[in-house]
Amino acid sequence: MMLEVTTPNPRCFQHIRLTTLHGGIHMRVRKTFWRISPLLLAVSLVLAGCNFGATPAPTQDLNAINTSIVGTTVAQLSSQLTGTAQALPSSTPEPTNTIASIATVASTADSAQPTTGIPTISFNTTALPGFTPLASPTQAGPTASLGDECSNSVFEGDVTVPDGTIFKPGEDFTKVWAIRNTGLCAWDEGFALVFIGGDTAIDPYNYEFKKTKDIVLSGEGLNIGIKLTAPLKEGDYQGHWRMRNDKGYYFGTILSVYFTVKK
Repeated sequence: MMLEVTTPNPRCFQHIRLTTLHGGIHMRVRKTFWRISPLLLAVSLVLAGCNFGATPAPTQDLNAINTSIVGTTVAQLSSQLTGTAQALPSSTPEPTNTIASIATVASTADSAQPTTGIPTISFNTTALPGFTPLASPTQAGPTASLGDECSNSVFEGDVTVPDGTIFKPGEDFTKVWAIRNTGLCAWDEGFALVFIGGDTAIDPYNYEFKKTKDIVLSGEGLNIGIKLTAPLKEGDYQGHWRMRNDKGYYFGTILSVYFTVKK
């Protein structure tokens, strides 16, 4: 058997080897053992002397080791997180678009409107009996108004030749209108019913008031007629007349005739 003993302290011995050879005789072994016993004792004493005074290795606490490892790991993680936080840009809130308040401007046209309802003005577009307005009438005289307090008249109806009457070419006829003096002044010499527009082919003429027989007082009515002749050419014809006072001013309702010439 071979026994190898390694010294814990290299300063004393490197190795001490003891070899015991087993023979076939037991007594020889015992003698050899007793011979080397003092040597073994001396070696033991030397080893004890070398280790005496040496500071024993401290026993490490496993809990302390684990705590130290955990603390180191936490410190490293904290350092990494701190560095990452410093590297990242600060979260600065982006500016938001602020909608500026828009001043409410009241409509001038709307504010100018009265609170009450706007009156509706209607026009009487119904043509007076026996009169159709001209497309572009040529108004004679200094004024085109219906009249004034002194001179005015109103049309009351067709006495003869209703609108659309058919005549033969060259036929003579008399157109008669019923009118009334609505002014304050009498119609006497100087007043007249004057042709103001239409077809001259109907051979129109004016009606002149006479001082003695044609006086029409204020408020009185009158049937007044004009002699006409149908043109030789077939077609539709018209003529228009209006009252004129002794001062040359036209007044009152326009009197008209509409007829057709047909063979």
